[in-house]
Amino acid sequence: MNMSEKTLLLGDEALALGALHAGLSGVYAYPGTPSTEITEYIQSNAFARQRNVHCQWSCNEKTAMEAALGASYAGKRALVCMKHVGMNVCADAFVNSAVTGASGGLVVVACDDPSMHSSQNEQDSRFYAEFAMVPCFEPSNQQEAYDMVRMAFDYSELYHTPVLMRLTTRMAHSRAVVKTADIREENALKFPEDQKRWVLLPAVARIRNEQIIKQYAKYEEDFEQANILDLSSGKADTGVIACGIGWNYLMENINGKPNFPALKVTRYPVSKKQIQTLAENCKRILVVEEGQPLLEKVLKGYLPITTTISGRLDGSLPRTGELTPDILRAALGLGEKEACGKSNVAVPRPPALCMGCGHRDFYTALNNVVKNYPSARVFSDIGCYTLGYLAPFHAINSCVDMGASITMAIGASESGVHPSIAVIGDSTFTHSGMTGLLDAVNMNANITVCISDNLTTGMTGGQDSAALGRIENICLGIGVPKEHVRLIVPLPKNYAEMEQVIKEEIEYRGVSVVVCRRECIQTAKRHLKKQ
Repeated sequence: MNMSEKTLLLGDEALALGALHAGLSGVYAYPGTPSTEITEYIQSNAFARQRNVHCQWSCNEKTAMEAALGASYAGKRALVCMKHVGMNVCADAFVNSAVTGASGGLVVVACDDPSMHSSQNEQDSRFYAEFAMVPCFEPSNQQEAYDMVRMAFDYSELYHTPVLMRLTTRMAHSRAVVKTADIREENALKFPEDQKRWVLLPAVARIRNEQIIKQYAKYEEDFEQANILDLSSGKADTGVIACGIGWNYLMENINGKPNFPALKVTRYPVSKKQIQTLAENCKRILVVEEGQPLLEKVLKGYLPITTTISGRLDGSLPRTGELTPDILRAALGLGEKEACGKSNVAVPRPPALCMGCGHRDFYTALNNVVKNYPSARVFSDIGCYTLGYLAPFHAINSCVDMGASITMAIGASESGVHPSIAVIGDSTFTHSGMTGLLDAVNMNANITVCISDNLTTGMTGGQDSAALGRIENICLGIGVPKEHVRLIVPLPKNYAEMEQVIKEEIEYRGVSVVVCRRECIQTAKRHLKKQ
């Protein structure tokens, strides 16, 4: 189908539209900034609805990865989307998918968050591609995000391998005009020709491991053509390797034309030949990469010690945080740009729970109870309720990863902490909290689990919660005694009742669950507006 037009799109949206136009049959994802808009774009797209593309949220990133792998097994093109820390959750399935390989095109999108705008760390997903020995694509602009995901599906089917696509926050959340291309039909149902490859017994996996290593070397040969080496300026003291959006920043500073040797990297693994050729044309190489110094470290193993490698490790670029055009400009020694007039920078304001949010009333009641227990500790989790750590509540003592509140409360309780309280949201509970609750039931841990249920995935914009209407039944099914699965409604008029229920369950020596339920104030506003 021919449908060429120009559209203003976020990087996330450009990738989503490229996947749709590549013949996508399903997107599998758990919401997480800065990746959420990929799935939301597909959910709201009329063409995706016309084709009945699967676009329902998964419970977590592991289930998303496995469902997409099942779709690939059936010959269909599948997209998996998550933020960088989601790669940790799906790592078992992702790494083993490199061994099974893919049948229908399988593209895994990881959106990294340098500067930690809404994340616990700055990890770089390119390491996962290297670890699993799968190809990695990293677009430098929105047009490439659209074009490259189409190429990634083709490449996945050519080599029967999953492909990792990496975006970063600025790439995901900035807009540019994108020119679309022809639309491909969906793949027909087709089972793998090599069925035994999908059964990872050691005898099979050992054979596949040898094949993967040989294939990884082939990717490097292929990407010699895709990664652009520009030596038109001749030799110079300094050459640049710019990866992904780093190339965009480089072009912005030099008006689109390098006057030094330069290598544009949008595919990994990078060709050793290209790196060596670049090194022959300069004395120093500046490595411009968003995230961690992955390629910078690799170069130190490839090149002789006479070549100076600069970047994040030697201080030429900051070791942490996002790159910007201005940071790169300084590293290139180009001096500051002339200011375009006076700039008034707004004073930063810390985040806070929304006025009218049910979490506020819950934390108020919890604090009123906990102040009577000097040794009490409250282990929390990932969600908007994490803001209960900040003023005026200061209600929680930890936040590590999805689902950690319940299991940390178990460990603390076993170590003698009482009361040991876990605070977890409804979506996080079904993401990775249920198994922790089963551990608690099996060992009859002396903990109180407070599930703050706002009927949605609030932190990422109000997506559907997998637990909607089922939390109490889930807890009962796991084995929590019926009389210790309690419901409270967080409103100021209910403070006395809320405090009494929380106190009773703290005093109970065993596993208890307090479900604190009131709709997110933001989704409630939207529902009222629709009505």
